Amino acid sequence: MPASDPSPASRSQAILRSSTSAGPDDDSTDRAIVDAVLAGDRDAFRQLVDRESASVVRASHRILGDLHEAEDIAQEAFVTAYRSLASWRGDGPFGAWLTRIAVRLALRRVGQRKSVTWIDPTGAPDPAQAGGGAAAELSTGPRSDPATIAMRAERAADVRTAVAALPEPYREVVALRFFGDLTREEIGRQTERPLNTVKTHLRRGLLRLRDTIEPGSDA
Repeated sequence: MPASDPSPASRSQAILRSSTSAGPDDDSTDRAIVDAVLAGDRDAFRQLVDRESASVVRASHRILGDLHEAEDIAQEAFVTAYRSLASWRGDGPFGAWLTRIAVRLALRRVGQRKSVTWIDPTGAPDPAQAGGGAAAELSTGPRSDPATIAMRAERAADVRTAVAALPEPYREVVALRFFGDLTREEIGRQTERPLNTVKTHLRRGLLRLRDTIEPGSDA
């Protein structure tokens, strides 16, 4: 007697089990999980949430400088991703696609602010965590100098505001590279831009940032 067709949830669970041998960043694993969700297994999306939540919050926090806001943006990014799941092309890591959503939402939130202040006088903020790599690229001076530490904290806020104020396409490319930790290749895939174009936009965006934060500095 032939076996009955499995339910969508059963099929999706089989897909997930077959993909466990792949690494957590393997594109085929992402595709399998997404296919499982689209097949009707909503619980499968929890795997992506559990895996990507820390990096999404981190990218959002680098832009916003406020953990509670970053968590709100991360939650909104996951909701947006879930509703748009069928539009994911699968031509790169799911995390890169999700990060782009979160970065866009966080930049929009920054743009809605009247002012941005982020200073931690009790500790030594890491530009890579507070303001992203863009702040580090624009920073000079010894790390141990208290005055330099305070200036970097202020600069991190200035960088966030300046990045949010950049015109497109520079804003998105700079934010994805330094706040979202996406490689140039990943940015190219997510934004559908040639690699050389991404490099050009990144370079020009950083020059605009330098002109904004350090007027009169040599390019």
